Amino acid sequence: MRKGMSKNSDAVSPVVGVMLMIVVTVVIAAVLSIYAGGMAVTTQNAPSGSFNCKISNGGTWENSAFALDVISVSESIPTKDVKLTVSWIASDGTTDNVDTKGPAEKGKENCQYDGYKYNVPLGYGPDIDRIPSELYNVSQFYGNYALVAGRTLYAMPIGASGEGYGVTQRYEYSVDSQDPMRAILGRDWNHLRVGDRVNVRLTYIPSGKVLFDKDVVVEEKI
Repeated sequence: MRKGMSKNSDAVSPVVGVMLMIVVTVVIAAVLSIYAGGMAVTTQNAPSGSFNCKISNGGTWENSAFALDVISVSESIPTKDVKLTVSWIASDGTTDNVDTKGPAEKGKENCQYDGYKYNVPLGYGPDIDRIPSELYNVSQFYGNYALVAGRTLYAMPIGASGEGYGVTQRYEYSVDSQDPMRAILGRDWNHLRVGDRVNVRLTYIPSGKVLFDKDVVVEEKI
């Protein structure tokens, strides 16, 4: 009498075993890839830098300005990814006009004068091209350049000999215009006086990290 062969239902065929090993390997590789990618994104979204800011209001366009110097950065930081905000209360109680201050986004000009539109603060320093036939080049517009060591972000009121901010009367605009200082500090910035404080902040938009936050004391001239 032929004995029947017994089956072991708990056994796993070699083919299935190999497939399981491949699946496990793929899963582990995917997890490691996601983990490594997460580390890379975190590093990319966390630049840092050292900055210095000065603000002056001497009552005329010649001695009033906003200047933010980039001392050092961990990497080149595009200004299209950086939000510049200010807030202040002048000694006479006037506050900043939040509706008309702050650099606009790339491609959206925030001030205009002399028949042209600009996005301020303008960038000066390394790797910014100048066109002699133009007052300013679009490569200087905020949002078109990057924060690199040696760069200065600069703005000043409209002015020329015999006209402009504070020429007719110190600390007063003779015409209504949206000039660079108003674009950054607000339309009532001319109420600021020496000794008043302006909070200036740079925020890296992708991560929300604050790169610079300082109460800048207004000077008479910089």
